This record gives sequence, C-alpha cells and structure tokens, in this order.
Amino acid sequence: MTADPFEIALPVQTGIGVVAPFDFALDRELWRWVPDHACLHTTRLPYLPEPVTVQLAEALADPHGVRRATHDLLVPEPEVVAYSCTSGSFIGGAAGEAALVAAMLDAGASRAVTTSGAMVSALESLGVRRVAVVTPYVDAVTDRLVSFLAEYGITTTASVGLGMLGDIWKMTYARVLAAVAELDTTGADALFVSCTNVPTYDVIEPLWRRLGIPVLTANQVTMWSALRAAGVPLGWDLGAPARREFGLATG
Repeated sequence: MTADPFEIALPVQTGIGVVAPFDFALDRELWRWVPDHACLHTTRLPYLPEPVTVQLAEALADPHGVRRATHDLLVPEPEVVAYSCTSGSFIGGAAGEAALVAAMLDAGASRAVTTSGAMVSALESLGVRRVAVVTPYVDAVTDRLVSFLAEYGITTTASVGLGMLGDIWKMTYARVLAAVAELDTTGADALFVSCTNVPTYDVIEPLWRRLGIPVLTANQVTMWSALRAAGVPLGWDLGAPARREFGLATG
C-alpha cells in the first residue's frame, strides 16, 4: 500500500540564523555550503548610505544593531546565529569581535559566531600562522584586517586590496582570480579572500590547485563555523583540494 504523502514526516531541520549587512547579495552562495538538513534564516541590518570605508565598517560593528537583528531571528529557534560580515567583525579588533558575539548571546542566541572569528578559528584549525590576504577594500580597511590577524599571532605575508567603495557583490570570478594573481603567496601557509560579498565558491578548488595551499574565503569559514557550532555534519573538509555540491561525492 502506498503511503499517504501527507502523512510522511518531514526531516528535522537545523536552523542557522544569519545576520548580514544591508547590501549582502550572495544568499545563494551561503546556501551552497549548507547540507539539506540545515536551513538558513537570514535578516539584514538597516540601510546605511555610506561607501565601503572604515566609517561604514565601524557602523556595521555596532553591537546594538547586531543585537536587535539577532532578536529578530529567534522565532524559528536557530541553533546558532552568525554575523556574516568580515569587515564589520574585524574593524574593532579582537575586543570588537568579542563584543559582537556577546551581543548576539545577550539577545538570546544559543550560540554565536562572526565571520572574522570564524576566519581565525579556521586558520588555527589548519595550523596556519602565515597568511596571504585578498580584499575588495580600500587600504585603510585592509590594514585593520592585518592588525586583527596580528592580535592572534597570525602574520600577513602579503595583501592586495582592490579599493572598491561599493557594488562588491558584482565582482566576477575572473576579477577574483586576477586579484589573487597579483599577490605573492611565497611563504604563506594559506590564502584568505575577505568579504562575504565577494563571490568565491567555484574558484576555491582551482586556486588551491594553482597555489598548493589551503584557500579560505569569508562565506566558507562563516558557514564552517556556524555548522560546527550547530552540530551539523559538514559533508566537506575545510582546506580540502576537492569539494562537490551536497548530495554528490566529496573527496
């Protein structure tokens, strides 16, 4: 006898809350990192009519705004809330990143991570102490990232900032690859491509093969950290040379 489809129990979904900046446009890229048994619940911070400078990053680092946004996400009961913004979570240094995590927990999140905190955790998990960095930012913002890494004893061997003041999500894969090509990765243990609005999903493996070192990106480490915190099996390995879409073979 055929089972009534309306009687079939739905699989249990693990909720992942995501707080993103107002201009975040790569929702699909985040979803590509998430297995079928996890679900993203996303909200955005209020619009700010500012170019992508230190001043905007500092505004995005306001714990009060992140606390309010986190509170908005709690109805579907996510297992973890991630603040998916690289510059907004490193611009205030290690203390600023810790304040954002504290704000999310204070709002009621069971667990909380930030992109920059995830970046440090990912580098440390791979034993990386020397990293080359590509960013879309102006130099003043890129310098803050270098300083943030230094607080954790991680040396930036080389960095390239593209000086973009907006529309970062419109970057092509070709431009990402060209930016990496400008970078001398000699002596680096890994490459990090900053900013959750920089598309990177399909270039990670080609870059790994070209450079011979782990390639980490903002959306990748954010989802890695959030899924781990929620106890969700990843289905992929951080820093691995090969990775496929979920549901296909990995290795």
